[in-house]
Amino acid sequence: MQQDDTPSGRGATRYDPKGVPGTRLRERLREPPPGPARPGFWRSPVRGVRFTSVLGAVLLVGVPVLFVTGLLSYAAYNPDLRGNDTTPDRGWLGFYLFAWPTDPHWLYRLTQGVHVTLGIVLVPVLLAKLWSVVPKLFVWPPLRSAAHALERLSLLFLVGGVLFVFATGILNVQLEYIFPGSFYPLHFYGSWVFIAAFVVHIATRVPVMVRALRGRRHTGDEDGLASPAPAAPTISRRGALGVVGAGSLLLFVTTAGQSIGGSLRGTALFAPHGQDPGPGPNGFQVNKTPAAVGIRPEELGDDWRLVVRAGGRERVFTRAQLLALPQDEAALPIACVEGWSTGDQLWSGVRLARLGALVGGTAGEDEGVFVESVQSRGAFRSAALRDNQVGDRRSLLALRVNGADLSPDHGYPARVIVPAAPGVHNTKWVTRLTFGAV
Repeated sequence: MQQDDTPSGRGATRYDPKGVPGTRLRERLREPPPGPARPGFWRSPVRGVRFTSVLGAVLLVGVPVLFVTGLLSYAAYNPDLRGNDTTPDRGWLGFYLFAWPTDPHWLYRLTQGVHVTLGIVLVPVLLAKLWSVVPKLFVWPPLRSAAHALERLSLLFLVGGVLFVFATGILNVQLEYIFPGSFYPLHFYGSWVFIAAFVVHIATRVPVMVRALRGRRHTGDEDGLASPAPAAPTISRRGALGVVGAGSLLLFVTTAGQSIGGSLRGTALFAPHGQDPGPGPNGFQVNKTPAAVGIRPEELGDDWRLVVRAGGRERVFTRAQLLALPQDEAALPIACVEGWSTGDQLWSGVRLARLGALVGGTAGEDEGVFVESVQSRGAFRSAALRDNQVGDRRSLLALRVNGADLSPDHGYPARVIVPAAPGVHNTKWVTRLTFGAV
């Protein structure tokens, strides 16, 4: 309380809210604590709404392509068939699934190559974007209202989701996956969480981005990103964008060759399967070896047999008997979820549909096949193929490649090869085919 000396109220006592202890406390709480919550803590002159908007525009194009190719990768596994799905309770998230086609034969090689290469190329853009908005993570007070709390929660899902999805994807590509549980359900569900938060984010931020990109120069602290007291610049915003672009270009050059092949394969320095595996007919990339999946050499020797079943009937074949059957050829690549692929290899062997017919099956007309391997440990010891895959004339139980017997690393004594199928569904070391069991 204090004396009011104004002409209209001389001698009266007026109310001073600053003198109330509770009010002083609330004002102190509104003051940000020392550290990153203080506006002056972040002093880089590079940060600003225009810089962030340029990076956001790149991600606005790249992330949807990444998401769509990821959905196609999931569909390529035919997850609704027996034994193929490792993502339980996907429910309506699998609304788009369809029978994966066999034409063009390079389809999976293209979609998964784009998915992995683009994901790696976007890493510098993503990191720069997160760096540019990091002051927004420390705004004070942390929660201003219910609406602000929801906005902060969506930001948590956005940042956490994108970091999780990119981390799991890159670790899987590098064959150093360390997260608990299977990569497939974690990456699948994580991607849906991220894309939901991404859609919410762009719905609210696109107008700001468009205004910033239309302006010829930075418009100040319109979005709370520019420092109120910037330090002396060491690089311009244009130069910083150039560094990010150069980083993405470097990752493209050192990664894309594993999918493109040819002379570029030797440039894939950061790709685990990017280098020349050696000369000879079997001189192309290998995903897993017999020793790595618990196969003993004697299991692939003279005692190996192939069991073919259909409708309660069964036949057993030696490798020599399989070679005595009519042999067909198909020029097909192998493409894996890690993003690497081979060029077309010339495979020869027995058509899957013919093997089914030998035991009275109707493979290729209305039934698929369940393929089992000698492999005793590790993922994808079996795979189910659709009827359209079995019925394709290029779908073989391959016995030879490029004019030579398969090597043990490539599936000797026999392996499946199917056009446009993910590499892990081209099962190696096949020991049993059951038609009509998918």
